Amino acid sequence: MIDLRRLQTLRAVHQHGTVTAAAASLHLTPSAVSHHLRELARELRLTLIEPQGRRIRLTPAAHLVIEHGDAMLARWEEAEAALDAYRDGTAGLLRMCGFPTALSGLLAPAAVRLRDSRPDLTVELSTCETDTGYDMLASTETDLALIAPTDDAAPPDESRFDQRPILEEPLDLLVPPGHPLAGRDGVSLTDAADESWIVPRPGTCDHYQRVLANCNAAGFSLRISQYYAMEWSSISTLVSNGFGIALMPRLAETPEQHAAVRVPLTRGLVPTRRIVSCVRRGSREQPLIQRGLRAVAAVLDARPDLRLSSPSGA
Repeated sequence: MIDLRRLQTLRAVHQHGTVTAAAASLHLTPSAVSHHLRELARELRLTLIEPQGRRIRLTPAAHLVIEHGDAMLARWEEAEAALDAYRDGTAGLLRMCGFPTALSGLLAPAAVRLRDSRPDLTVELSTCETDTGYDMLASTETDLALIAPTDDAAPPDESRFDQRPILEEPLDLLVPPGHPLAGRDGVSLTDAADESWIVPRPGTCDHYQRVLANCNAAGFSLRISQYYAMEWSSISTLVSNGFGIALMPRLAETPEQHAAVRVPLTRGLVPTRRIVSCVRRGSREQPLIQRGLRAVAAVLDARPDLRLSSPSGA
């Protein structure tokens, strides 16, 4: 390995003509300059300087070293600039993952903000469910995960992860067009107690348990229709065609061609889905991760619709 400081010393001797002048320009002693030259010659197994009267001159080999050394020093300067940009979070690779609606509703808009403000920053996005998000963080496949924790997820104080809530996302009623609850103000979950519900099959995803728990907490038993669906677009299709109603997270988009009506719940128990940012413990203050978190926060600030509506009654 060649010490770049010794290349700089050789370049200074070539530029100034003497060891003494080179030492003054480098703020070194002449003996330190001579030591660098000897060590460089030893590393390269070449003669680099020859006496010329009371001065010295560089050998042809030394000129070849300088030619290539200049290129090496230039590349190192470029590397240092890139590393400085990485340290302050203006460049580098930031990997983020999230469950599907977090990816589309939060991470993708955050990536657009980062791309527009920091073109030298590369953002990698991927979909993950709660359990795979933790696994991806632990295996360093991702740097930042947006997760909706479940009862069997890693506990908040898990030693490997730093988890912090960023959003209590409201769940809205999704009803067919012309439904009595469509367009009403001050709707509560108990207003839908006698409805048939479209849910995922038990055990297929977390949303089934979320709907069941909220209906139980509101004081009624969930009456499931004979229609099951797990994808939000499929649920919306079934609701649009009058096969039942559903609870849909605010981040989940209803396709424009669907006629289902989204009804915010503003009275009584308002179901929510907690979303947390999760990183490896100790990494939250890294500049790249901080930029990602700030971009997500900016997206949330621009989406007042994701906040809970003010209650209109008990």
